[in-house]
Amino acid sequence: MMPNELDCRDLACPGPVMRCARAVKEENPETLRVLVDNSAAVENVSRFLRANGYMVTATQAQERLWHLDAVRNGAAAGDAAAPEVPAAPAAAGKTLVLITTETLGRGDETLGAKLMDNFLATLPELGDSLWRIVLLNGGVKLATRPGKALDSLRALEAGGVSILVCGTCLDFYQLLEAKAVGQTTNMLDVVSSLALADKIIRP
Repeated sequence: MMPNELDCRDLACPGPVMRCARAVKEENPETLRVLVDNSAAVENVSRFLRANGYMVTATQAQERLWHLDAVRNGAAAGDAAAPEVPAAPAAAGKTLVLITTETLGRGDETLGAKLMDNFLATLPELGDSLWRIVLLNGGVKLATRPGKALDSLRALEAGGVSILVCGTCLDFYQLLEAKAVGQTTNMLDVVSSLALADKIIRP
């Protein structure tokens, strides 16, 4: 692998963009080559790099391989630090994420499950403003079923994010003993959390 080359093949969205964001923030390279394996990643990574001061050329090398060659614009070459992916400011207050289903969006259930995995994996990008995640109804299944969603929730909890899991919902689905992350809670705690939050995100 050549210097300043990122192999982002086999990374689900938004993995390629997040890897590029870390490289731009930590290394601030003048040139960067990014390898991706799908057209969506070509568009997303190219848009991110252009927004951060790079000229980008995309070349399809194989059926499922694109080279994205980025060169920093002359106007940005002297910047002391590269801009980051837009994120909530640290002073944004308490952000609560309310999840009521195990999939994201309507339509195909398999796609919805993948989108939910990606959504949870991206939540750390909110930074210190992310305060609490509340799981209700079908959303409690995310706290019981092994997989990417559960791994992401565990990582968020380990990072200090509070996770509340509806006890009534767990009982309804007969999953009380299966809960693997978070604190079993009640509707009073849920309502109080909603009232205390400065911002509520409901996917």
